[in-house]
Amino acid sequence: MTDRIRNQYYEGTGIHDTTAAEVAGSWENVEGTRVALREDGTALFENPDGQGFDFEDGWRLSGTGTWQLADDDGGQVVRLALTARTRVESRSPATATDTSTPEPPSTYAWSFHVDRDQQNGLKLFFFYGEPDIGNTYVMTCETGS
Repeated sequence: MTDRIRNQYYEGTGIHDTTAAEVAGSWENVEGTRVALREDGTALFENPDGQGFDFEDGWRLSGTGTWQLADDDGGQVVRLALTARTRVESRSPATATDTSTPEPPSTYAWSFHVDRDQQNGLKLFFFYGEPDIGNTYVMTCETGS
């Protein structure tokens, strides 16, 4: 990630030319999260973590929902909405047995910034944890999708 992304007052990537057809497909990250964004605006979620400070709670949600590509002043974002939770997992065994951990939500919404890599391929990301640290959760399109 570049220095422009490591700012707690982040305003976006400045990308405004992505189409919904480019975003539709299967996305994954290195932690085993998978998200299928269908052309009809529906989505399947497999283990995405919480965004922002919710990441610290350690839950990972699976289920179905919707997605849309939006264009904000700072750039495009993909908004995901989990509307029917089918499974909850924990990122670590300690989190699963910790009774002080908040109950995972039954519905959830994410907002991923749209960016391009050096080969002009799309990637989606959000920030998690302490805002001034700039940790990013990056999803890339699966090969062959």
